[in-house]
Amino acid sequence: MKIKLSYSSANRAAAYPYLLYMLVFTIVPVLLVIYYSLTNDEGAFTTANFSRVFEGVYLSVMWRSVKLAAGSTLMCFLIGYPLAYVIASLDTKSKTWLNRDTILFLIIVPMWMNFLLRTYAWLTILEKNGIINSFLDMLHITKLNLLYNNGAVVLGMVYNFVPFMILPVYTVLNKMDNSLIEAAQDLGAGKLHVFFKVIFPMSIPGVISGVNMVFMPAVTTFVVSDLLGGKQFILVGNLIEQQFLTVYDWHFGSAISVILMIVILFTIGIVGAADKDSDGGQLI
Repeated sequence: MKIKLSYSSANRAAAYPYLLYMLVFTIVPVLLVIYYSLTNDEGAFTTANFSRVFEGVYLSVMWRSVKLAAGSTLMCFLIGYPLAYVIASLDTKSKTWLNRDTILFLIIVPMWMNFLLRTYAWLTILEKNGIINSFLDMLHITKLNLLYNNGAVVLGMVYNFVPFMILPVYTVLNKMDNSLIEAAQDLGAGKLHVFFKVIFPMSIPGVISGVNMVFMPAVTTFVVSDLLGGKQFILVGNLIEQQFLTVYDWHFGSAISVILMIVILFTIGIVGAADKDSDGGQLI
């Protein structure tokens, strides 16, 4: 039996507050950014702001940001997918401490803490006299240079954003129809064959959501690179922050923001196209 939804004037009226919210807090700010990116201090139309973005030094910052964000997203996938798979496979009726609810709680709890404080915590772990190097010093092992490099920045990104990969993948895996897995096993498919032909294709929508939720904040972050990179590794987020808060060149900062939005939309488009090419995560 099909249910037809009737859209009355009351239904449309109920949507108006959401449309107003989108207009005020999404559409108008984006239009303002585009306006500033296409004008100069006198308000005259110009494309010079975009031309500056493609100068060597700024282009290298953009490329470094995309590269580190992509690496962080890959690391989040390699860590998050297996963990989400393990959580989804746990018995929901388990009375031990090692159950779904406990593990999900431990994953979500750090997100209750302020993002800045979570990142600051890694300074005490990675710094020259931090926890790791103090332990190495006790073992009479040469201290490591763990801070102010690309590795520290990627570590900070992965730590902060890996829950955004775990949760959507877990949600998809948890809702998966186990009868399809049982059918594949009854037909003689081994564990690896079942995973790559049934489980992983059906979990692709969750992977797509996780990639988008990790890549977007990773490519725009400036707190992680400021603290763990020691401002020696400027990313595009830092560059935008400097233009608005230090240099006060809102026009150039807006142009960088527009280019970054295009990069993010392009990345989302590629990921979405890959999802369509795989038949939307359905069985072949």
